[in-house]
Amino acid sequence: MMRQDHGKHDWSWWKSEVITKWANSYWRFKMENAFESAIFNSGKDKPLTWPFKRKHRLSALHPDMSDTMINMKILRKCRGELEHAIKSGCVEPCSTED
Repeated sequence: MMRQDHGKHDWSWWKSEVITKWANSYWRFKMENAFESAIFNSGKDKPLTWPFKRKHRLSALHPDMSDTMINMKILRKCRGELEHAIKSGCVEPCSTED
């Protein structure tokens, strides 16, 4: 229906339309709360999909944020042995403290 109303456009046009419609203060509030409340649980969450969902949320909220900063914010959401294993595998020393 949208294509019938607006015709054929490239991806940048569609992206700007989606942002115009959905990127409001309520959406930002909802995404920020979803990110802040999520903590990785190895018994419940899938390790392959969990970090990517968080990455997409952060990228949508903060498009100019660097990949390193995104990774550090996601790492803060991992606790215990997983956090230790990831930090041990990092080439550079890293900290997850605020």
